[in-house]
Amino acid sequence: MRHLTLLVATAALAACASGPQVADVRPAATTFIAAAWQAPAPQGGDAQDLAQWWSRVDDPVLPALIDAAQSISATLSVASSRIAAARAARVAAGTDVAVQGSASALRGRPDLASPSSNSIGLSAQAQWDLDPFGARRAARQAADARYEGAQDRWHEARINLNAEVATEYLALRACEAQLEQRQTDAASRAETARLIGLTAQAGLASPADAALARASAAQTRSQVVQQATRCQASIKALVALTALEEAALRDRLSPFRARLPQFAPIDLPALPASLLKQRPDLAEAERTLVAAAADEQQARAQRWPQVSISGTLGASRLTTSNVRLEGSTWSLGPVQISLPIFDGGTREAQVGAARAAYDDAVVQYQARVRRAVREVEEALLALDSARQREVDAQVAADGFEQALRATEARHRGGLASLLELEDTRR
Repeated sequence: MRHLTLLVATAALAACASGPQVADVRPAATTFIAAAWQAPAPQGGDAQDLAQWWSRVDDPVLPALIDAAQSISATLSVASSRIAAARAARVAAGTDVAVQGSASALRGRPDLASPSSNSIGLSAQAQWDLDPFGARRAARQAADARYEGAQDRWHEARINLNAEVATEYLALRACEAQLEQRQTDAASRAETARLIGLTAQAGLASPADAALARASAAQTRSQVVQQATRCQASIKALVALTALEEAALRDRLSPFRARLPQFAPIDLPALPASLLKQRPDLAEAERTLVAAAADEQQARAQRWPQVSISGTLGASRLTTSNVRLEGSTWSLGPVQISLPIFDGGTREAQVGAARAAYDDAVVQYQARVRRAVREVEEALLALDSARQREVDAQVAADGFEQALRATEARHRGGLASLLELEDTRR
């Protein structure tokens, strides 16, 4: 089987155009993905439409429910707050120069021999942290990756929410269709029980047949109640997911009762990597890996000297009854160099911890890729199995219907009993 190498880190995450590539941070981890799906893939659609898959359904209710759920989802709210926190960390990590300003005003008389005076001062202090060994550059790379990872987590939460709403909605429509079938069956069994009861009273059927017919009708009525309860539970679940008023939701649901929505076909690309690139969970795992690699580079760089330059610029004015002085002051420096001499092995331990975190991120990413491939392969198997079983199910349904019609004809001709008809109907 042919394989291709999927590079974990492929995008440049530097804060400026001259920043290093991800490959500069650490050799990219690799994993192998088959060149083609091993399970049969559906055909007939466009892979570019996967992002709008939910809107490509012939049922307007489902997209509306998904939109309502997204607007009130607590999970999406948490994911959004994480994006805001990651954005703030990204801004802080990208700052090399810090400038602070101060202003002062004073009026007073320092002693009895001095006249009263007014003093006004303005100043600005700046500090520039140089980055000769790339520690701050690596910190920016890690912050960028975590910010993008937070966005990927939001998209993953949104997709999971969409799937939950769609699953509950499809379960409701399937439940309604099954409920209609059970109600039809219950009505038929009730009529059969009535007829057999009349036949038993006339002495043409045994009491056992009448009792069996009544039991069958009662059992079916019980199943109708159970099925209706399941449908009501699905509606309650949709109310919780969307926060819509139940009465309004029922009004929306009623026009499409017992109708399973149909989705446009999809065409999966032959190359698994082309589809897996759309999965936000894999993108988030990749960002985590890039951030871990940058953390390791930062830990390594912090073993070397750190350099910073500071400076001040100010203006002041002093006014007394007979003297007025004003002017500016400035200073450049000092240049500060922090040289680690002895730390008891702390920095080396931090490098080792960062390396272990990176190695763990590699393993977690590769595991996610394998799990994603497995999930898609299993979904393709389920689709193919359903497609194959649909043909046989239709043949079986047609055969059962023909048997029922034949038994009904035999019953009308006096060649089959009501019990035979009931057995055939079941």
